[in-house]
Amino acid sequence: MAGERERVRWGILATGGIAAAFTADLVDMPDAEVVAVASRTDASAKAFAERFGIPRAYGDWASLAEDADVDVVYVATPHSAHRVAAGMCLEAGRHVLCEKAFTLNAREAEELVALAKRHDRFLMEAMWMYCNPLVRRLKALVDDGVIGEVRTVQADFGISGHLLPEARNGILPPSHRLRDPAQGGGALLDLGVYPVSFAQLLLGEPSDIAARAVLSDEGVDLQTGALLTWESGALASVHCSINGGTPVAASVTGSAGRIDIPGGFFFPDHFVLHRDGRDPETFTADPASGARNSLKHEAAEVMRALRAGETESPVVPLDGSLAVMRTLDAIRDRIGVRYPGETG
Repeated sequence: MAGERERVRWGILATGGIAAAFTADLVDMPDAEVVAVASRTDASAKAFAERFGIPRAYGDWASLAEDADVDVVYVATPHSAHRVAAGMCLEAGRHVLCEKAFTLNAREAEELVALAKRHDRFLMEAMWMYCNPLVRRLKALVDDGVIGEVRTVQADFGISGHLLPEARNGILPPSHRLRDPAQGGGALLDLGVYPVSFAQLLLGEPSDIAARAVLSDEGVDLQTGALLTWESGALASVHCSINGGTPVAASVTGSAGRIDIPGGFFFPDHFVLHRDGRDPETFTADPASGARNSLKHEAAEVMRALRAGETESPVVPLDGSLAVMRTLDAIRDRIGVRYPGETG
């Protein structure tokens, strides 16, 4: 793409809650234009288009993928459909921002990356946490050695069924997406991807993985705990749950200090730096950067990369997304969760 101020034309594939949240942020960005949306039905696509003032609505994914007026497609289906949906768009010549977890497993992720390279298209996992300005500041501090050598990372993400209207007595019904093996259900791929990605943002891919879980009758994980180990001696303790709310907090401890994110670690409003022999120092999100739960930062990174002619983002690199998928695969192997159609 040419021209620093040229508007990037977006297509939205899927019409669920995360698609609506992303589109709501996107339409407020002056250098973005949402030109098309696709769903599995005409009715859903048209309702979404009317809600956000989108000119074209398609009742099938292929029509969006083939729309030459679309520069980049945001894939917001359940992760069980990411391989098919994102792959269709890449093969049709569209650039792709694909929701997390990137795919169902590492093999599918590798296939998507290979497709993007074959067609010389941009591809990025929608790991919005990595694009958050305050998280980027935290990573820079850690990389600069402010807390010394990283020793431990702790992070959790658990939700209570009481917060979801479909729940009964705090328990999700078996029919819910999060309990459906066919849709890649369970806590790990939906929520656990955040703690794992946070740990690997700071430490890279672990050398050893141990995990335990409580499984549902359908065979998906209701809650999972994992211990990740690195050759440096660093450890990360990560936890996720769909049957109990947790603090959603994170902490990074180094040889010379610690950083605490007391809540909402993947979209923080502040974190606290503790350094040996010094008073605690609080880093706060800049109000000018937008709401703490804004998805604009990842959209801005995609558009920056497209204008620069890049096929991947240095902020959310493809090697990092592949490494996270390998870790999620290893955790699932340890806890005995396998999805329909998976082999090996």
